[in-house]
Amino acid sequence: MTQTPYVFAPQPQVDLPVAGSDKRFPVGRVFCVGRNYPWPGASGEKPEAPVFFMKPASAVVEAVGEVIFPPMTDEFCHEIEFVVAIGKGGADITKDHALEHVWGYAAGLDLTRRDIQLRVKSAGMAWEMAKVFEGAAPITAVVPVAQAGHPEQGSVWLSVNGEERQRSSLQEQIFTVSEVISLLSRLVPLRPGDLIMTGTPHGVSALNPGDVINAGIDGVAELEMRVGSRP
Repeated sequence: MTQTPYVFAPQPQVDLPVAGSDKRFPVGRVFCVGRNYPWPGASGEKPEAPVFFMKPASAVVEAVGEVIFPPMTDEFCHEIEFVVAIGKGGADITKDHALEHVWGYAAGLDLTRRDIQLRVKSAGMAWEMAKVFEGAAPITAVVPVAQAGHPEQGSVWLSVNGEERQRSSLQEQIFTVSEVISLLSRLVPLRPGDLIMTGTPHGVSALNPGDVINAGIDGVAELEMRVGSRP
């Protein structure tokens, strides 16, 4: 077979381990949902649709070992999230059939340069660089649906140095997994390998070098990581 004559060698496929298996889950695109849990000061009214943004697949790392402290921030924050791994593509997916497209679930951290986000957001500018940097999306092994089922309740939690900072429940999500998949698939056809990070509860706060993060989604996965030194 003739190899494609690339001008340089392409980057290797980003992947994640599969729980209880030696197989790997190939990561495509990473979609994220903003504000999918009740936060203090919010109106309490359900919006028509969630706010979506993206992280590149290159930001995904296994949620083990060290969290990379990114440059250009003095407010590096944690966000624990329920992660949906898509195994079957499709567009205009109905809510009734949305879960048929899920291959598995994981727990992940949507790490954020909060000071950058707030500064550019207040100026009406895009805040992508607050969300995109090396190691910005640590994610656990993907648990297949055959093992995890389709969790609809269970705690979403995070502690730092043994002090709890975030806690909610999957049933508190403003948009359910089925709704998120359906609404997102109207905007862009989903592909096998896509990940959806479904938002974080309130309690987001800053991390410092040496902090130990423990977090998880009950019934799905847990993680422990230590924050590395400043660059």
